[in-house]
Amino acid sequence: MTALQPARHDPPGDGPERRPLGGGRAEHAARVPFPVVDEISRHCLRADEPETVHIEVHLPGRVDHARLRDAFHQALAGHPRILMRQEPARWWHRRYTWQLTTTPDVDPVAFPPPGPDALARARERALADCPPLDASPPVRLEVIERVEHDGPSDAGDGYGEGPGNGASSGGGGGTVLLITLHHTALDGPACLRVLATAAELYGGADNSPAPPPVRSPGRLTHEPPPPGATPGPLRRLTRPARIAAHHTAAGGGTGTGRAGSDTAGPAGSAGNGMLIVELPVPDRPPRAGGRAPYTVNDQLLVATFLMVARWNREHGHAPGPERATDAPVLVTMPVDDRPRGAAMPIGNGTRLVSVGFGPEEHREAGLLTSDPPDPGAMDRLLRRTAARTRALKSASGAQLGLSGTVLTTPVLPVGIRGAVTRALRSAAAPWTSTTLLSNIGRIPYPLDFGDAGRPTAVWFSAPARMPRGLTVTTASAGGRIQLALRWSHALLDDAAGARLGDLFASSLAATAWTPPSTRPAPPPRSAPPEAPRDEGKAR
Repeated sequence: MTALQPARHDPPGDGPERRPLGGGRAEHAARVPFPVVDEISRHCLRADEPETVHIEVHLPGRVDHARLRDAFHQALAGHPRILMRQEPARWWHRRYTWQLTTTPDVDPVAFPPPGPDALARARERALADCPPLDASPPVRLEVIERVEHDGPSDAGDGYGEGPGNGASSGGGGGTVLLITLHHTALDGPACLRVLATAAELYGGADNSPAPPPVRSPGRLTHEPPPPGATPGPLRRLTRPARIAAHHTAAGGGTGTGRAGSDTAGPAGSAGNGMLIVELPVPDRPPRAGGRAPYTVNDQLLVATFLMVARWNREHGHAPGPERATDAPVLVTMPVDDRPRGAAMPIGNGTRLVSVGFGPEEHREAGLLTSDPPDPGAMDRLLRRTAARTRALKSASGAQLGLSGTVLTTPVLPVGIRGAVTRALRSAAAPWTSTTLLSNIGRIPYPLDFGDAGRPTAVWFSAPARMPRGLTVTTASAGGRIQLALRWSHALLDDAAGARLGDLFASSLAATAWTPPSTRPAPPPRSAPPEAPRDEGKAR
């Protein structure tokens, strides 16, 4: 076998089909070699863990089908880097190459029949059916018209915090734009940029991104940083903690979390499961000097760490000061420095950094994993995390580090480079980070679709491949946090995923700032027992 083409995943029989258009096969504008991230992802593709990114945009009104299709096609033409397909490759070729097409090969817009389970089925397709790389564009947009009372999953988010899971207006209704993209070709923020252009073409309103928040440089005060706040590399050759695997004895079943949480995917099977919920944004301390001591992103990182620590403690992997060799929890975090305007580069544009939670957190493990966590220990952890993330974000570096650059240098043929990459990835699996947190942050675009309205909720989910097996993706819209947990069924079943969702929600709530005057007083310390008096001298 000499061809190195990615496996195609035909859509399920009950799913929408992408109509062939044929206009893009005759001519192509240019050939672009695969960047580093694209090539590494291409080498490591697996059929049982599709490399999909899923985006859900919930609109309160209905869209006009013909207008939306036309607007999306015009948006693709306005961002030509998304109109691409992989050029056929042989093992001896030095590079993988993208062919940029002038028009789509297939129609990326589909309108599945509405029904009570239409959204659930679209979510399943988003996790299992990856758009092929050999047809332009590697993106699929499904437009799902919600019906009143779509099902119990839309009754609430299960955490008692208002409307959840995108219930857009009362008991249902509205439209969901569900986008599935191949992560080898581009990432979620790039696709969101294209969708913002489509919204502007559809609704006629300006969808320019909001200016980023102005943050004053420098430290908050001249006080010395708390112990452990100065970021430093974790001890070399220390294996990060792994998330404890969990499957029910029956080996299957849907998630058994709180009512209203959404899970997708049967446990014990291949592929990914997913849970999406909506959570309140935790409070932060008042700004001093124009700057808060930590950000919502820092609170999300701390909540991710606490979720993993509490989960592992429940499963017999309890950290503690008596174990000096405790594995650190390492959270990989994408950092995106691209501008958000119409000229935003389309593709995989984030670089990956890792935030470590190690000895300082283990020393206070009892205080941090208690219910509720100790406020003083939580404040120290948040400030340490803020110092670490500020240093990591300000540092420059290659997207996947020096190793990624070396592995993709076109010295050896792609077939040999792919075999080496897969072997090294397998060998380095024990040193892979514990999990990944991708925080999209506040959606920068209005995404105003005219008569269909602006989004009531936006969800993203990133692929959860082993050995991590779990990704946490968050976005903020309408003053709420949209959380998507996605896990590999090789690691967790859906009941475990729902339990992790509960732990994340309570951990995030524990990061909320409370004024010192309202904090409960610490319990009084009991006096140490008095030493017994000597009755006589020992002989």
